[in-house]
Amino acid sequence: MAFSKNLVLMFLLFAVSPILSALPQSDKGLTEEVIREIRKSAHLTPSERAIMNALTNNELSELALNRELLMQHNDLFNHKIDTRGITDQEKSGRCWLFAGLNMLRARVIKKYKLNDFEFSENYLFFWDKMEKANFFLESIIGNAGRDLLDRELEMLLKRPIGDGGLWSYVVDLIEKYGVIPKNAMPETNSSTHSWVMNKIISGKLREDATILHKMAENGATEETLEKKKIEMLKVIYKMLVLNLGEPPSCFIWRYEDKEGTISLPERYTSKEFYEKVVNVDLKDYVCLMNYPGKEYDRLLQFDQSRNIYEQADPTYANLDIEKIKALTLKSLLDGEPVWFACDIIKDGDFERGILLPGIIDYRSVYGIDIEMSKKERISYRESTGNHAMVFTGVDIQGGKPVKWLVEDSHGKERGHEGHWTMYDDWFNEYLYVAIINKRYLPREVGDILEQEPMHLPPWDPLIVMLKRTI
Repeated sequence: MAFSKNLVLMFLLFAVSPILSALPQSDKGLTEEVIREIRKSAHLTPSERAIMNALTNNELSELALNRELLMQHNDLFNHKIDTRGITDQEKSGRCWLFAGLNMLRARVIKKYKLNDFEFSENYLFFWDKMEKANFFLESIIGNAGRDLLDRELEMLLKRPIGDGGLWSYVVDLIEKYGVIPKNAMPETNSSTHSWVMNKIISGKLREDATILHKMAENGATEETLEKKKIEMLKVIYKMLVLNLGEPPSCFIWRYEDKEGTISLPERYTSKEFYEKVVNVDLKDYVCLMNYPGKEYDRLLQFDQSRNIYEQADPTYANLDIEKIKALTLKSLLDGEPVWFACDIIKDGDFERGILLPGIIDYRSVYGIDIEMSKKERISYRESTGNHAMVFTGVDIQGGKPVKWLVEDSHGKERGHEGHWTMYDDWFNEYLYVAIINKRYLPREVGDILEQEPMHLPPWDPLIVMLKRTI
């Protein structure tokens, strides 16, 4: 009997639901009555009116600066790695690349006893664009039969050749193309202000995608499509040369050390320069991630998230934040800089270079509380990794890290001559990735790297923004 009643109820619900959906939805909208109620609730007290006057006439971040926390801040660190100079990516999204090369340039400065040294970021930027263009066109060919509203295709078409990247991009680019000093391929206006160049080349690539799709629909063979792709890449190469200059096949390097001794000129290819001058095996570095929405002590792999088509997609050992912190500390105390990715937009004073929860106290200004866990912030798109920098020091008190010294890549105007201070609480909440040399890893972390990875889609909220670094 209960079973038949349930059937009747299900039938009635099915029959009535179209009628219910057709009823007016005015009670769910912003009716005049609802608006009146809301307006009454927004009556400002005298102190709130003073806040409104201040907010409408001043810079919000300066008004919200927490003076009490600022007075407690200092730029003192009892453990520092010797670094020289600050780089500047200007108005481009190349922080991942600058941070990677900044990690390596300290070695060159120490090895050759230099006052300063900088790699050519423009050189690897050029090849990153070429590789991304090839990845895009190859993916278009491989997905020619899919609907254009397919989620993977939609992601490809949104951003064919953006600036952003991951640590794995640094490794794969250097292993394939080597490195060169900055004066062998200096910056250009398009490398430091890349938005217009990206827009034009992306438009060209989207046009190429329409051509390849039409050719596939008309029965073109894979060989024919590949030949057409090469012709398209020739155009992209020339566009990049016009904007960034042409990468040199070889160059001469000469330097002056701290003593004023000038070296003899020596000719290198880019790969010879990396092997002889830098001489670091980048495969020794592993990617650690703090992703509280996923299983800890598990290897994660983000599909379709590489920049070089023939390489593997990036993998990360997902660890508790305290484990990542301990390994970061171990590296720094041994003189090894650490590349990391974080959410630079959250809880920071950009002008003073202070990363400290509450330093810009918007909550007190508006009289609100926003309480979300790190897992919730990722899942609901409130926070994710969007900027890469390098740890170059730490301040330890009572045996524990209190704050971390950070080398940024936006010139000397922000922070303390281009260096930032990250407090330990901020590390916990907004750091997502750290790159650690495998010699510092305990066996159990090394074992994670041998696991069959858990595959995550390219639209996962954490990887999407990590690839769009600022």
